[in-house]
Amino acid sequence: MDKKQELKQQILDLTREYYREVHGVKKEFKPGETFVNYGGRYFDDAEVVNLVDSSLDFWLTAGPWAHKFETRLANWLGVKHCAVCNSGSSANLLAFYALTSPKLGDKAIKRGDEVITVAAGFPTTVNPIIQFGAVPVFVDVALPGFDIDVNQLEAAYSDKTKAVMLAHSLGNPFNIKAVKAFCDKHGLWLIEDNCDALGSEYSIDGVTKKTGTWGHIGTSSFYPPHHMTMGEGGAVYTNDALLDKIVRSFRDWGRDCWCVGGVDNTCKMRFTGQFGELPQGYDHKYVYSHFGFNLKITDMQAAIGCAQLEKLDTIVAARRKNWARLHEGLKNVEQLILPEAEANSNPSWFGFLIAVKDDAGFTRNELTSFLESRKIQTRNLFAGNLIKHPAFDEMRKSGEGYRVVGELRMTDFVMNNGFWIGVYPGMTDEMIDWMITSIREYCGKE
Repeated sequence: MDKKQELKQQILDLTREYYREVHGVKKEFKPGETFVNYGGRYFDDAEVVNLVDSSLDFWLTAGPWAHKFETRLANWLGVKHCAVCNSGSSANLLAFYALTSPKLGDKAIKRGDEVITVAAGFPTTVNPIIQFGAVPVFVDVALPGFDIDVNQLEAAYSDKTKAVMLAHSLGNPFNIKAVKAFCDKHGLWLIEDNCDALGSEYSIDGVTKKTGTWGHIGTSSFYPPHHMTMGEGGAVYTNDALLDKIVRSFRDWGRDCWCVGGVDNTCKMRFTGQFGELPQGYDHKYVYSHFGFNLKITDMQAAIGCAQLEKLDTIVAARRKNWARLHEGLKNVEQLILPEAEANSNPSWFGFLIAVKDDAGFTRNELTSFLESRKIQTRNLFAGNLIKHPAFDEMRKSGEGYRVVGELRMTDFVMNNGFWIGVYPGMTDEMIDWMITSIREYCGKE
C-alpha cells in the first residue's frame, strides 16, 4: 500500500469511528417527549465513508460515482436508461421537457397542448406543464386510494391532449392498467412521477414491474425524507434510448453532444459535423439542440446514493411493515378513512394517509394539533388542491391556463380533511404504537 492509499484508509477508518461516536448512538424513546418525525435521513457509516471517499478524489461535479449510481439504479428498477439529476422536481422538469423536443416530430408536446393530471399532490408534478406553456387538465381523485379517478379520463380528453402526468400518491400506485390503456388508445405520453413510490410494484396481466417503469418516463426524488437520499437529488428513467438522450441534453445545458464529463469525442465527429447554420466542423461539445438547463448532481451526492441503494430493499420492507402496523392498529376507528392499496399493487409506502370523516365530531386540524402536541409530526397531502393556491390567482381570474373536469369534490375533501403520518425506516415499533395510541385516544377508542 503506497502512502496515498495508506492515508486514505486511515481517514476512512476514522470516519467510521466518527459515525459510531456521533451518529450511531441510539436514544431511548420517551412517548410525548421524543419527536416522531414523519420522515428523515436513514443511513449508517457506509454513506459517510462513501461521501468522504468521493470528496478526497475531489471530482466535485458528476463523475465516476454518478455513472455507477445511474447504472445500478437502472438495474434495480429493471430499465435500460437512467439519468441522475439534482432533485425530484428537476427530474419532473426534465421528463416533461424531454417530450417537447423537436426530435420527437409530431409527437412532441407544443405550447397550448393539454396534459391530464390531478390537483391533489405536489406542485412540481404540474409546474413544468405550466412553465412550458402547455395546459394542465385537472381531474378528481378517488378514495380510499387517494389517486386519480380513472372514470374521469375520457371526459378530460380533447383533441389537444398529448400526455398524462401523474404521481403515485404517497407510494400507492394509481390504476396503471386503466391509465395505460387510456394512453395507448389515444396515443398519449405517460409520465410517472415516482418520487413517493420508489420500490412500489404493479401487475398487469400477470406481469409485475416496479412503478415508474410502466410509462414512457419515470422520475424519482432523493430528498432526505424519501425512500433513499442523497440530500438533494433525483433521477429520470426510461427504456427509450432517444428519450434518454433528450433528457441528458436538457439536463446538460441543452447540448447536442453526449460525451460524458471529462471525455472528448466519443461521438467521433467533434470537429466534422454540420449543425444548424454553424460553420462546418464547429466543436460538437458546444453545439446546443435544446433550450436546456444545468441540473447535474455532484459526485459526492452520487456516492451517498450508491450506499443507499445497497439498503433499498430493506428500506422498502421496513416501510411496508410500519404501514401495516399502523393500518392494523387503526382499522376499527370509524371516524377515519384509512388508505387502501390499489388493486394489483404492492406499494412501497411514503406515508400513511388519513382522512377525517365530515361527521367525525372533530376536524382534521383539531386532530393534527393534538398529535403535534404529543410530538407526532403530521403533514397535509402537499398542496391539497393546487388551483386554490396564490400561484394560480391570475389564472383563476382570467379563466385561462388550465382546465378542470367536474368539481374536484374529493380533492377539496382531501384538502380539508386529509393528513398523513410517517412510516419511514427510522421509526421503531414503540413510535408506531405511540401514534396508534394517540389517535385512538383522541377518537375515543382507548
